[in-house]
This record gives sequence, C-alpha cells and structure tokens, in this order.
Amino acid sequence: MGDKAHTHPGAAGRAQAADQPASVRNVVLVGHSGSGKTTLVEALALTAGALNRAGRVEDGGCVSDYDEIEHRQQRSVQLSLVPVEQDGIKVNLLDTPGYADFVGELRAGLRAADAALFVVSASDGVDGSTRMVWEECAAVGMPRAIVITHLEAARADFEEMTRTCAEAFGADDPDAVLPLYLPLHGPQAPDGHAPVTGLIGLLSQKLFDYSTGERKESEPGEDQLPLIEEARNRLIEGIIAESEDETLMDRYLGGEQVDVGTLIQDLERAVARGVFFPVLAAAPAADGARQGLGTVELLELVTRGFPTPLEGEAPRVTTPDGKPREVAACDPDGPLVAEVVKTSSDPYVGRISLIRVFSGTLRADQTVHVSGHGLADRGHEDHDVDERIGTLSTPFGKLQRPVSHVIAGDLACVAKLGRAETGDTISAKDDPLLMEPWEMPDPLLPLAIQAHSKPDEDKLSQGLARLVAEDPTMRLEQNQDTHQVVLWCLGEAHADVALERLRSRYGVQVDVVPHRVSLRETFGARAEGRGRHVKQSGGHGQYAICQIEVEPLPGGSGIEFVDKVVGGAVPRQFIPSVEKGVRAQASRGVAAGHPLIDVRVTLLDGKAHSVDSSDAAFQTAGALALREAAADAKIHLLEPVAEVSVLVGDDYVGAVMSDLSGRRGRVLGTEQTPGGRTLIRAEVPEMEIGRYAVDLRSLSHGTARFSRRYARHEPMPPQVAERVREEARAGA
Repeated sequence: MGDKAHTHPGAAGRAQAADQPASVRNVVLVGHSGSGKTTLVEALALTAGALNRAGRVEDGGCVSDYDEIEHRQQRSVQLSLVPVEQDGIKVNLLDTPGYADFVGELRAGLRAADAALFVVSASDGVDGSTRMVWEECAAVGMPRAIVITHLEAARADFEEMTRTCAEAFGADDPDAVLPLYLPLHGPQAPDGHAPVTGLIGLLSQKLFDYSTGERKESEPGEDQLPLIEEARNRLIEGIIAESEDETLMDRYLGGEQVDVGTLIQDLERAVARGVFFPVLAAAPAADGARQGLGTVELLELVTRGFPTPLEGEAPRVTTPDGKPREVAACDPDGPLVAEVVKTSSDPYVGRISLIRVFSGTLRADQTVHVSGHGLADRGHEDHDVDERIGTLSTPFGKLQRPVSHVIAGDLACVAKLGRAETGDTISAKDDPLLMEPWEMPDPLLPLAIQAHSKPDEDKLSQGLARLVAEDPTMRLEQNQDTHQVVLWCLGEAHADVALERLRSRYGVQVDVVPHRVSLRETFGARAEGRGRHVKQSGGHGQYAICQIEVEPLPGGSGIEFVDKVVGGAVPRQFIPSVEKGVRAQASRGVAAGHPLIDVRVTLLDGKAHSVDSSDAAFQTAGALALREAAADAKIHLLEPVAEVSVLVGDDYVGAVMSDLSGRRGRVLGTEQTPGGRTLIRAEVPEMEIGRYAVDLRSLSHGTARFSRRYARHEPMPPQVAERVREEARAGA
C-alpha cells in the first residue's frame, strides 16, 4: 500500500454512478471543528482529478453549497457528499461537521459509510467528543484509519501525535494504531521549523517527495534507513499480530524475511476487518500544485484497504407492520431497500434527499414506497406513501450530475420527494419494507419561539414542519400547558441554524421568548368553599349553590371527585355538572394560573331551583366553590423534577456533582463504567436545567453526555415560588 507510482487522472476523477458494489467505497470523515476535514476532502478531490486546481470552485466546485452561520468563521453545519474516482473505484467521501451541535449529521454520515477516516490536527490533538465517536465505531466494528493534518504548524510533531492517537484510540491494543509512513522534513526555516515535504514508506522503504507539487518516488539514502528501522519493525510486528495466517508470527520470530507483498495484503485485510488502524499524514496542495502531501497514499488506503459495501452486514428490515424480513447484503438484484440519510432544501430545486441504497437498484422515474416510523415524539408523523422518483443525480459542489440508476452500496440524490424525511426507508411499491432506524441524539436544549408578525404566524406551522422533516435531531413541541411552541435543539449553534433556516429558506421571522416549564398548583391543607350562582333577570334565570371540601392528596393522585350529598339537596342530574365545573376550574388554576392537581374535592351540600337550575349554572357554581376554597387556603406551587443521568469522565465528576447541587439537584448515586467514566444519577428541578446541554458541554470540555426524563412534580421552595409569582405578576 503506497508503493506504486501515481499519475494524475484528470477530469475522469469526477465519479458517476457505480456499476457494481465492489467498485464502491463509502468513507466518512470524522474530527473536531477545525481539524481540516473539508480541506482534506478538497485535497483528495484534487489528487483524484475531480478538480483542476486547488481551493473551492464556485460552480463545479469542490465540496458543497454549505449552509453556514457566521460566514467569517466558515462553520460547516451539514453532512456533505463528494464522490471521486480513483483507479476505477468510486469513493464517496462524506464530510461531517465537527461541531458537537451537529452530531445528527455525523450519525447520518456513519450510517451511510462503511469505513471512517478520523482527522486529527497536529496542533490541537484529540478531543473528548472524537474519542466517543471512535468508541461508537468500535462498538459496531467499523474499519477506521487516522489522518494527521496541520503538520505545517510551528510545533507540530508527527511522532508525538501518533503516540497520542495510540493512547486515545488504542486502549485495547496500542500496537494496532501505528503509522504507515514517516514524514520527511525540508530545510529548517529561520524560526527553527522544518516543513514536511514528503513521506517515507515504512514497508516499501521508498521516499515520496511532494516538494514540487507532484509526487516523486525515489530510493532513500543509506543514512535514512536506520531512522525508520524501529518504526518499521514495530509496524511489521503489528501487522503480523493481526494476520489471519497464524504461522506468520512464528516464522517472523524465527528470522524468516516476510515478503512485503504479503505484509501489504495482511495489512489491507486487517484494516478492512477493523482490527488494525493505520496512521497517515496529509496536507493540502500548494497553489498551482496538483497533489497534496499524503493524498495519494490516503487514496490508496481507501481503495485497497477499506471494505466494499459487499463486506458489510445486511440491514435489519421488517415490513411496515413489524414482521421480520430477510434481505441479502448489498445485492443489486435483491429487493429495493434504501434510506434517506439527509434531507435538504434548494431554493431552485426544492427538497433534495441524499440516499444510501442497501439492497436492490433504484431507478429514475420509478414509483417507490416511502415508510417513516418511530419519530412521532419529535414531530414526525408515521407515514406510508407511494412516490415517484424524479431525477437521480450524483452531487459535486453545486452541480448535480444526472444518473439513470443507483445500485446497492452506492449513494445518490433524489429531488422532490414530497413526503420523504431523514431516516425514511425507500422500497419497492409492491414490496414495502422498513429499515431499523439509527440512534438519534436526544435534543435537550429548549428554544421557545413565537411568530414575529401576523404574516409570519400564517407561515410558521408549515415552516416548522419542513424544518423538522430535514433534521430528526430536532423535536417540535406544542406545549398545551404553557401554550408555547418549543424547538428542542442539541445546542446553541443548532438553535441558531434553525432560526436562520426558518428565515432564509421558509421566509418565517420568529422571536425567541423565555422558555417556561409546566408548573402545577395544589392545596397545602384542607379547605371549604361555597359556590353561589344565582341570577334573575326577566324570563329564565340561573340558580345553583354547592358546598365543597378540598383536601390534598399524595403526588401523582390527580383530581378525585366525591359525592356526599344527602337528601337530594343537589339533584342527581346536576352532580356531574358540579364535577365538570370543578375540573374545568382546576385546569385553569386557582392561584397563579397553573393546573391544579393532587386534591380530593368532596361535594357536601347545595341547593337547586325547580325551574332556574341548569347544567351550566351548576358548572359555574362548582368553579366558584373551588376558587373560594383556594382563597382561604395555602396553595403550593409545584415544579417538574427530572431524573437526570450524566455520563462523564472521571476527571470531571467532582465538578459535575458540585454543579448539580448548585441547581438544587439531589445526587442519587454514582456508578463506574468502562473507559474511565462515571454515571451520575440525580434528580433536578426542570427550571434549573434549561441550558444544561450548553453548560455541561462547557464544564466537561465536550466529553459528557446526559439524558433526562420527567419524574414528578413536587413543591417549590417558598423563596423560589415567591419569585415565580412576582415574575408572573410583572409579566401580567
């Protein structure tokens, strides 16, 4: 691998549709923001001949028409597909955002890919979120390789960064994370920094010089070979340790010289099996150059070492009603099973769906079945509809190149699928199927919004529906208690992008308002109330009197209504009317406008009139009685309490527990988990964790995760309750 000469293929590097699964490689690039993923994709596209010059190209472009907020920072927030062709292999490069708020785009990239390139900056190192993604890939056995970038930085040290990667990614076996090449340094600059101008192959013992902008191969000098001997021996031993030939290690230790071709074959097999993780170096091409440092070697690793779609497992598939269905892995002649891994909107084309075909062949103008299930809690209705495939295309920058079909293992774009949403399954019209959905991160940052004006209000519902259809990591909530529209997001940047898309794509201007939690009220002690509704004004009057007693109940009891009327003081037909009035008033609240819960209301007595009493009159009397009882009683404000689970590195346990205590939280316990992490379980008032998704990320340097679920409502501390009442009075 990395031992053969390479020539620039020219415009042929722009990939079209694949003709067989064996000629496809689906690779996702993973790394923190600023690690150089997008620049690396550009460099690979240039080396493969998909570009004719370095840098972004507006129309014919290099990467994609990214949505960006804060253009000066060029923060990429979407998954982007860049297909290139190298040595007859179509390589689908999936560039993912590095910012934690867009982990949904990362998960989509992992779903669509068969292997991952972890991009690590030599100047920044490995962050905690990148380690967690590595562990996710390890859990499913996804093949991985590591690319070290930013070697031009003044204090960049390839050898030191390789050791850092081995520590971060090779917890089980550090000898499975080893470099395939060592950097060659040019003349030392006045500041003492010697730039990297080439690579030396540890297996081939060849020099690859990139200093002229074209890769040139040569033999090393006698003085250079001793410099690589230790690294070469360690690499050979690491490859042999993962070899499927169990006799190879004994032969090697016995002094036998193992053929380089055999080592390369074993290396490729070990990489494809996900048991060996090579480290490479890469840098973009200089102005006017056609090949960036290490890009040829990286493309060779991808095409020769990464697995084909044929080597992956068949997806778990059921019929829409849940019956299991066996589907062969990546068979172009099998039943059609494809998945929408990303949905975006183009101002000229409309909705564009990026799909991965897992089985069968998808053809233009074909009528297919679209199934979407399992995301109802995020504002996505379950649906089963038939739709016609319009134009199939393969993207490159802003261009979409039409293709006639897409086979199993390949990716492409479909325009104008009206109902298809991210995560939906596309199957044959007469054989509808449903893929098991991938795990979506739970959005935990609430963003309460309201329309800016009446025209915006008319467009808000449709704009929000289209927004959540594109992004399943966003949850739309219409809170019936607070009457707020709430977008649940993954973080502040995610929220900013949502607002910008509403404005720019869908023409909806919204205002952000303070998020309110669903408070409740309850009685603090027993109380009585009398409701009298007597009116007489010419003609039919209104007459209803009722006497009630209210007493508190344990949490979770709701509202009980008990009839203890004797002697027919309240006629039988009007007792349900009293209950209806009591419950209606309870839903409106009796003190601060929050629903009343956990009380028993007992109807004791009352009076009726043979002519003027009515259902409406006794409803009103019941409501008045409850309000009168509340006027003379102590009313407690109840707040929702969440059960919170925080998974955090051991280094941050103390800080997280202290922070939870400062939020009026009660720590219930801790539990050690693998990987040097601790699971903290606590109960925290929901009022105190509105921004916890942001604060925890800052507190743990992006290494912690948390989940939350509603536990119960419980009384607020008096000082907090009084503050809430004052805020309510001020708002009124």
